[in-house]
Amino acid sequence: MRKFIALGLALCIGASALTGCGKASAGAAEADARQDALEDTQSGGNKASSGLDKLALTYVTSPLNVPTIIERDQNIFADAFRDMGISLEYAEINSGADQTQALASGDVQILYGVGATSVILSAANGADIKVLNMYSRSPKAFCMYSADDSLTTPESLKGKTIGGPAGTNLHELLVSYLAAGGLTMDDVNYVNMSIADAKAALDGGSVDIALIAGAAAYQAKEQGYHMVADGEGLMKAMIAVAVRDDFYNENQDVIDRFMEAQNRAAAFMKDNQEQALQIAARALDLDEEAVKEMYAFYDFSMDVTDEDKEGFQKTADFMLESGMIEEELDVDGLFL
Repeated sequence: MRKFIALGLALCIGASALTGCGKASAGAAEADARQDALEDTQSGGNKASSGLDKLALTYVTSPLNVPTIIERDQNIFADAFRDMGISLEYAEINSGADQTQALASGDVQILYGVGATSVILSAANGADIKVLNMYSRSPKAFCMYSADDSLTTPESLKGKTIGGPAGTNLHELLVSYLAAGGLTMDDVNYVNMSIADAKAALDGGSVDIALIAGAAAYQAKEQGYHMVADGEGLMKAMIAVAVRDDFYNENQDVIDRFMEAQNRAAAFMKDNQEQALQIAARALDLDEEAVKEMYAFYDFSMDVTDEDKEGFQKTADFMLESGMIEEELDVDGLFL
């Protein structure tokens, strides 16, 4: 009898042990599954629907591209795309023409800050380029400076030598200012040169007027040069964020994540303005007071307004009249 009782107890204990082991095994399996899911997410389990694993975008800080500076300093884009398994590549391309060429070739997927003139010229040449959202507007940041304080009207510029970058917001500023006095580019001696070279030419006396912006304009003011005019009331000085239409259509989840990240950068600038200006000053190697003064000239709102579209159209019309594009362009088709 004792043998039967012992055997029964052994069977019960064995069954309990097996049940316990079964529960332990199930719990371990669930824990392993959760860990696998976590590791999968961390390594890109949320991957882009298109399979994109690298995103290249332009990185331009001048003249005062604060959102770009803040984004990279705070790793906002990198953090936003990490769980999608997407790495970031920054392309420091300052020329608008080179930026749009890089977009057309696929070397970059997002132009994070490109001038309206460059977008329009690219579109007029048949490139697949669309405006995703606005980056900034800053007409007062684009200026014409001279050592001659008698140059106060468009008419007074006749016959003068003027240096600045062609096909840019500054070029548009000059054309618009001249037109206000019934003059054209044929009435001045225009020399195509970079902002830095224009400032140097002004300092050296080889140009009567320099078309400059950003830090160069601030320095000219501090040196006591005469400001002939800025862009207020003459042009919009618009900078946009642009992508290819095919990339936009094939990567909606990536675009959505990018837009969210832009909003986070904007929120940081709004909530931490003093810190943002300090970060920008360090990045641009400028005095904080200079950055603060220039920052007041900028509107970094990302929304595309009717006024923005009108500004784009005005720029397109200017480019047609100045021979930069050959046919009229309806800018409505540029916006997503």
